[in-house]
Amino acid sequence: METLVEESRPSLGKSKSLGRNTTTAKPTKLSEIPLKGLKRISTKISELDRVLGGGVVPGQVILLAGEPGVGKSTILLQVAQNTGRVLYATGEESTQQVKIRAQRLGVANAKLLIFESIDVDEIVDAAKDVPDLSLLIVDSIQTVATGDLTGLAGSVGQVRESAFRLLRFAKSRGIPLYIVGHVTKEGTVAGPAVLAHIVDTVIWFEGDKTKMYRVLRAVKNRFGPTDEVGIFTMIDKGLSSVTDASKIFLSTEGKPVAGSVVTSTMEGTRPILVEVQSLVVPTKLPFPKRVSQGIDQRRLELLLAVLTRRVGVPLGEFDCFVNIVGGLSIKDPGVDLAVCLSLLSAYFDKPLPKGTLAIGEVGLLGEVRPTAWQEKVAKDARRQGYANLISNKEFKYLSQAVKKLFQ
Repeated sequence: METLVEESRPSLGKSKSLGRNTTTAKPTKLSEIPLKGLKRISTKISELDRVLGGGVVPGQVILLAGEPGVGKSTILLQVAQNTGRVLYATGEESTQQVKIRAQRLGVANAKLLIFESIDVDEIVDAAKDVPDLSLLIVDSIQTVATGDLTGLAGSVGQVRESAFRLLRFAKSRGIPLYIVGHVTKEGTVAGPAVLAHIVDTVIWFEGDKTKMYRVLRAVKNRFGPTDEVGIFTMIDKGLSSVTDASKIFLSTEGKPVAGSVVTSTMEGTRPILVEVQSLVVPTKLPFPKRVSQGIDQRRLELLLAVLTRRVGVPLGEFDCFVNIVGGLSIKDPGVDLAVCLSLLSAYFDKPLPKGTLAIGEVGLLGEVRPTAWQEKVAKDARRQGYANLISNKEFKYLSQAVKKLFQ
């Protein structure tokens, strides 16, 4: 078994190496602590600024995680293009590989320095020697290590210690720091859980790398909200911000089709229109298929049970498939009504009228419940041409909607 040897920590009398002077530090009353406004630095990428809360803060440490090939290194090179003097420390790729990607993306920042190293102490020393350094990028934390520990790069001790040394440098110099993190098969950040506690912000890239759309979420943010999302489209020149997100999650407008229902979900402070598509076909199996993409599988099974018991639709004899167009994953229960109406529309083979939008949560009794942001969504939907709004104001129970819309 591999043995991890922790580096001995300095005593309190030698704590100046940590950037603090414990001999003069004293507790301060909360009322006497001065409030200083956060001076944010824009990344010049609108969707990334939205997720970060308006830009980065000096000394902010950001952990960027996501599956391989989703675009982590790409967006960081784009950030480096829009910043002043940047040190890009790469442990996964050679300088020539980074150069090839930079040429493809059109990155031509003359102040961008590429440093190939897997020694975290070398990276910190190199960053200290760069005059007027504006940003430090480390790609990735699982590939760097320190010679003061015996473990291999990527081990628990190496990841924790390397992240701590990088954070200590960023905080002492007031330089923003981006750290790229790998993910496990379970979809979590690889390494110790303390890694997420050390950094100030954890942002997560979502999306299938075979598709063109990416979603950036803030899982943790000490300097901003955690409910905002950034939406990007992958093009040959890198990641491009999507300002009107609703268009990418709606199929081409045309004649209404059975099984298609438009709904709206809140992502941060903005409502996004999405399309729910369903397919209901007779099954030849003893246990019918229930396949969902974009919504939780267990939530779909619950809604199918409500439709079978409360509405009387025999969906137990059919295979049911539900998909959220565009690859967006939704956990909002406010799309329940749209999912149910989409399944019913596919079952009865009857489309809803054009310009219809459904929103509401469906309970186990078959009741339609309102959402906290229903009025805001309704206003935005009418502005985009959806005049026929289906919610709990029109139907208190799902069975009423079935009688009115499909029978």
